[in-house]
Amino acid sequence: MFGAKFVLQHLLLPPGIFIVLLAAVAIRALVRRQWGTAFLALLLAGALDALSVGPVADRLIGGLEERYAIPAHPEGDVIILLGGGVSGGAPDLTGQGFPADGMLARVITAARLQKKLGVPVVVSGGKVFDHLDAEAPVVARVLADLGVPAEKIIPEGNSRDTSENARYTKRILDGKGFRTPLLVTSAYHMPRSVAQFLKAGVQVTPVPAGFRTWKGKAYRWIDYLPSAGELLSSTLALREYLGLAYGRIT
Repeated sequence: MFGAKFVLQHLLLPPGIFIVLLAAVAIRALVRRQWGTAFLALLLAGALDALSVGPVADRLIGGLEERYAIPAHPEGDVIILLGGGVSGGAPDLTGQGFPADGMLARVITAARLQKKLGVPVVVSGGKVFDHLDAEAPVVARVLADLGVPAEKIIPEGNSRDTSENARYTKRILDGKGFRTPLLVTSAYHMPRSVAQFLKAGVQVTPVPAGFRTWKGKAYRWIDYLPSAGELLSSTLALREYLGLAYGRIT
């Protein structure tokens, strides 16, 4: 009974409901011998289903995450923490705004790394669009809440994307004489981040955070049911691959 309820839940909630509807359109088109419509509906249903299941999502995002491992003994004179989104107007315990879910692993990793090394943290992240809030002030406040000394936090609140993170952070590094930066960002985002920092002339030691998959991860039948969370993972991975491709041609 519980298993049936679990399956039904996945089929009635997005993206499962859209896969079911597309399959229904395909069946109806086949009955009416509308071959083109049936093929297109089946193609869309199959693609959406594939991107929404755990093994496929993990394979896509794992191809990015496996490129950099967490260093056994990280050393450096400064930590660069890349922004990954904030809920700028959200009420919080110590003020307004809180890091987005995908950003939390980066913040916690940077705070733990700073406690270990005692070096400054450059928090890089501005407003992507004018109606949004800058990331750096929100993240800086949360870092301070986690025990990072305020004098060790250096906000960089102008960058809007990864390439600007690299360029604007380089100015801070050069101005303060930092030479061996440690880069903290999500594991799936690290390949593009390293590439952009190298393009900006900054050699970094990657410290990836928030791994979504790992070697030997086991899958059960429930992992083959469509899930919004797995679709998000696939979307994040595809965006990174597009970003890597764009970075090579610009």
